[in-house]
Amino acid sequence: MNNLFQLTDVSLEKTFTKYEKKFKALADQKRLHILHEITEYGEVCVCDLSEKLQLPQSKLSYHLKILMDAKLIVKETRGTWSYYTLNHSEINHLLSEELCCLFRCD
Repeated sequence: MNNLFQLTDVSLEKTFTKYEKKFKALADQKRLHILHEITEYGEVCVCDLSEKLQLPQSKLSYHLKILMDAKLIVKETRGTWSYYTLNHSEINHLLSEELCCLFRCD
């Protein structure tokens, strides 16, 4: 009975997967710009972001979905428009103090 099984820590893999998604979301200049704009205004409408970033709404929606899937932003729909805010607990948890100040509204 020398069969040794290598046990995989499922919780560790889940944690790595979660952080991989978050860091991939942050690894894009457009998405960092979106986060910065949300930080500056506290809340932004998709219509304002589209104009400010000079992105068609389809491309902007793509980037916003990645940020939402990573739980870095929160969406609230009012009427026909969607408004986005930072998920501060996720942002502050992820980033170092040096980088965190870019996304804090203190």
